[in-house]
Formats: sequence, structure tokens, C-alpha cells
Amino acid sequence: MKCLLIASESAEVLFHWTDPEFLQNVQAQYGASQEDGQGLPAFEDSISTLFAPIIISCSTMVDRLEDSYTSFTTENNHIYILHQFDECLYIAVNGDGEEGEGDLRRKIYVMKKMIEVLFGMVTLSSNLLRKELRPQDTEQRARLWKLLQSLLETYSHLRENDQSFLVEAVERLIHPTLCEQCIEFLERRLVQQLNSSVERAGEEVMHAFILVHTKLLAFYSSRNASALATSDLLVLIIMAQNMYPSNTDQDDPNPEVENSTSGSGPESFYTPEPSPTDRDSSRDKPVRGPVFEFVDPDVQMAEDSLRTLEVPPPDPSTPRRVFLDVSLKDVLYPMMPHSMYCLPLWPGITLVLLTKIPTSAVAMSVYTFLEAFAKLEKRLSEGQEGSAATRGQRTIHEVRSKLDKFIKALGPSEIQSGQLQKDWTEFKNLAFTRGGPGFSRNLIPSCKKMKTQLCGVYRQCFLLQSGPSDIPQRLSPGLQERAQTMVREKLMDWKDFLLVKSKRNITMVSYPDFPGLIHFICVDRSTGQMIAPSLNLTERNTSELGTGPLAHFIKRKVWGLVNTTRRYLQKGYSTVTLRDGDFYFCYFLWFENETGFKLEAGDIPVLPDDSAPIGMLAWDYYRKLLRYYSKNHQGEVVKCYELLTVHLGVIPTEIILQHCRQLASKLWEPSRNPLL
Repeated sequence: MKCLLIASESAEVLFHWTDPEFLQNVQAQYGASQEDGQGLPAFEDSISTLFAPIIISCSTMVDRLEDSYTSFTTENNHIYILHQFDECLYIAVNGDGEEGEGDLRRKIYVMKKMIEVLFGMVTLSSNLLRKELRPQDTEQRARLWKLLQSLLETYSHLRENDQSFLVEAVERLIHPTLCEQCIEFLERRLVQQLNSSVERAGEEVMHAFILVHTKLLAFYSSRNASALATSDLLVLIIMAQNMYPSNTDQDDPNPEVENSTSGSGPESFYTPEPSPTDRDSSRDKPVRGPVFEFVDPDVQMAEDSLRTLEVPPPDPSTPRRVFLDVSLKDVLYPMMPHSMYCLPLWPGITLVLLTKIPTSAVAMSVYTFLEAFAKLEKRLSEGQEGSAATRGQRTIHEVRSKLDKFIKALGPSEIQSGQLQKDWTEFKNLAFTRGGPGFSRNLIPSCKKMKTQLCGVYRQCFLLQSGPSDIPQRLSPGLQERAQTMVREKLMDWKDFLLVKSKRNITMVSYPDFPGLIHFICVDRSTGQMIAPSLNLTERNTSELGTGPLAHFIKRKVWGLVNTTRRYLQKGYSTVTLRDGDFYFCYFLWFENETGFKLEAGDIPVLPDDSAPIGMLAWDYYRKLLRYYSKNHQGEVVKCYELLTVHLGVIPTEIILQHCRQLASKLWEPSRNPLL
């Protein structure tokens, strides 16, 4: 019984996702009230009717009290979490007890983050965002909602099964030699060749990385590229997994390869098999006879009709427009347009290219203007008028001439800048004309208009489909195919090893100096990277704990420990120790300077219960925490680390604490993991 809904203040459904149980429940509830012969109502109408009282009551409370409830529980123990972002209300529901308030709140924020990556600065205008989330064309709307629903399901699956998405940090494959070779290959051959080609249509590859399932094998950024934020990288991994899902059982090579590489400690070696020749591959193919099946005609007809409704697989040559944060000269430009090329190499192994598009400078200008109008509107709303309203960086006086030039450069081309010119003229008459109202509260409606028009220009530049007469701005299919071929040739002898290595990246066998230690997760929050022994529990892949009750118990306890420590961290605690039956759990958060010297622990801010969830995907809590802590360490580079451990309860407490100290220093030794 799960549901996520996005609605406008008028109870118009902008997006919905439900699991089959919730879907059947709504259809049973509203289908029974229909007259005979009329059939079931459209599900969209039913879910709108179901949530309309909640949406309207929230809007009424906001209008009259400037506040609203954020959660409630019904008599049948259904949990509702609500959050208002501008004029869009997000509602997450759980009725099966599998998710708590924190899980639902995190799901809401992750959904908002994915919408920002897909729609960029259009999300800053509620009116335009409603048009994007609910297109007039029903087929287009169905395709969009199908995409958003599958992204949400992919995220939920990864969070339930992948430790990197549990702690919201990137996990790298630990094989220094191969990683270094691949990074050098991406830099000196792949990216250089792509950016020097005439077939790139003005695009420039800024980032290139290779994924093995959800783990990072190699990552390269060009010299003039901004650092890619961890939150953006995690969303891109979700999108790559959504396009080419990993089937962990089918993607695995033969068991012999798995057994030969299961010990992933420092002493294990792997000699790749020679690349197969055409003669070998054609000689050993098994010949299969026909398979006859007898299927009920009605069942077959239903299956055929369902297949016609399925969304076709994505065309790798068609890039997906994504909007990512960019930092240039210490200035953050959020939601800048990029093209994402997700090129499958083999099942489970993917090459991802992120390119800068030729018109990205327009997006930077739009953000500069939006920021100026947003600051002015905020100050006018707070009662600051006259010169006080225009004080500070990027004031409206500074952007006045730049905006004039920007509008003139747009001209009467395909971008409809006429309304922007009209509203800008109206704003200048109110703000700068002698005898006019000047910078007073009367200027607030004009500020809102300017923000909407600027978002409209951004939408037309980067979101609306180009016409047939336009030259497609993307890497040519031939260039993409050459990139795939180059990387395949590089990794041909390693692909089986990589698929197994992604399942058994690190094992507890590698840490014999810590008797009684069952599991650990260590996260470098400064870089957004994590290290942890594998916990893959599938039919064919087992952890060192096996696949029995113990393995599932430990996994369930690790997931619960992460949720518990986040609640304590939210209340300002940086150290947590818990005894649970036969096990002892520890959590530590600490800060170090660049030389590795541990800094004195300070007070951690206490957050309200309804604050954004702690993590790096939906909201980078740790970046704000580092900024807060660095105030008392001016001139130093401060780093933040987290360590979670699971020990047997019979181990003395002093030994457990000694293990934690030794493990923390050992994991990040440069000689052990040079790429981390």
C-alpha cells in the first residue's frame, strides 16, 4: 500500500505513482460506486477525488494560517507525509508498515531532486512546471509519468538492495591498476578523440565514466569542467540503471570465474582469458530445437495487448537532457543543461558521457538574472525598500544593462522574447522612472512576472523539442558507436572479472586483524565516496555470511542501523553505540584536516523533525555541516568521515573501540586505495 502524488493547489494531479495494492484498493473503492454499464472511472480521476479533501485543507491552512500539517496517521495506520514546494504539494503514503515517516519524506525529496535534474530551472516557476509535468497531450503525459514512475521504482529498489544508495555515497571498484589504466584511457584517447571530432555538433564532453552495475570503475573530467556534485552523480547512476537495469543473476559470468575472484583481498590475482575469436565463438554455439508451448488464447491475447502498451527501449544514440550544478570561479550555477549519453557496453557495464551544449551560456545568464530578481523580491517582502532592497551582490542595478543586452541578443528569433521585453520595460518604468513607485512592495508582482518570463526563455531554449528544420545538436551516432567500440576493446579481457568484482568488491577476508568484526561501512563525506564489504544476497550470489537467516538478519540490521544513526545525527549526536542481542553496533562521525589530524569534535546543529532528510542525494546535509564546522577552522581544509561497524556482542567494548580507530585509519591509507 504505497503511493506518491504531486498535485497543484487546485487538486489537479501533476504526477502519481502507486503500487499494485494501492491501485486495486482505489479501483475497488471508486469502481463500486459506478452505475452498471459505465465501467471503472479513469484512475487519475479516482485518485484526484481521494486526495482532494487533503489538498484543499492544506491550501486553506496555508492561506489562513501560513502553515500546514506535515504528517498524520489514519485509524487504519496509514502514514501520510506532506510537503509543499512553492505551489506543488507532494504527498507520500504507506499502509503496509514497510516505510516510516523518514522513508516517505526521503522519497519526496528524492522525487523533487530527480524532477530538478530533468526539468532544470523550470522548477522555479510553478506555472511552467505544471505544464511540464502535465502536458495537454495524453500520450506525452503517459510517457512522462511512465519515466518518472520507473525512476522512482529504480531508486526504491537500489535503496533497498544497494549499500551505496543506503548511505547515499558513490562506491568505486577497488582495483587500482585497472582503474588508473581506464582513467588514462578516458583522458588521452576517448575524450580527446571525441572533442576533436567534427561530428560532435558543437558539444564538448565534460565528464566520462564507466559503471559496472552501480559501482564506478573510472571517472574522468576534462580540465575546464566543474566538479560533478555527488547528488547529481547518484541521480545519473539511477537514470543509467533505469535505462539498462542490472539483472544480477543473468549478468553474472560462469561460477568458475566467481570462485577464482571471490577472495578480493590484496593477495588475490586475476589473469584474464584471451579474447575469443570469431572461429571460437561460432564453433561452440549450442543448437536448440523448437520449444512448443500451449497457451490459453485469451491469456495470449492479453499478453500481446500489454506488450503493445510497453514503452520501447531507449535509443542509445538519443541523448537525455539533464540539468546539473556547475561551479565556475567559486560561483555556483545550479541546474545547467547537459546532454547525457548512456552507452551500453555489455549487460551490467555502461559508458556514460556528459556533454556541454553550445548554448549553455544562455542558462548561466538566465540564472544570474533570476537570482537578482529573487533577492529583490525577498527583500521587498521583508519590508526593505529603497536603497536597502538593492544592496548586496548582483543587484538589479548591476544586471540592468546586461539584461538589456541579453534581450537584444535573443531578438525576434524562434525564442518568443516579446513578452519578456514587455515585462522588463514595465519593470524599468516602475523601478527606475523618476516619480514612479521605485523599489517598494508594489514592485513584487513585477518581480514575479520577470522570473516567470526568464524561466519561459530557459524552457524554450532547453526543454521544448526542436523543429524538423533545426540541426540536431548532439554527437553523431557514428561517433557514439566508435566510442562504444573503443571502450569495449579496452575492457574485453576484463568484463567477466568486472562483473564478479562488482558483487565481491571488498570482503571481510581482507581484514583478518579485526576478530569479531562482522560488517562495516566507511564514508568520506567530503568526496561522497564509501567503502563496505559486499552484502549481495541473490540466488547465485552470496556474501561471506551465506544466504541463510544470518545473512538476511545482518543486512536488515545494517539498514536499520543507518536509519537509527540518522535520527540521532538529526538530534545532534555524532557518536552512537547500541547493543542488540548478540551484536554490538557503533557509529562515529568526525572531522579531520588535510594532513589527517583529527579535529576536536564540536556541537552539531539540531534539526527539526520535519527537516529535509540527512544524506547527499536529495539534500546535501554534509556540505552544509562542513560549512558550519569550518567556521571555527578558517584557512584549513576540513574533511568529514562516517564509520558504522557491526561486531559480535561477546567482544569487549574496549576492543571494539580500538578496532574502530584502527579500521578508520587503515581504510583511507593512500597506499591501500590510491584512487579514493
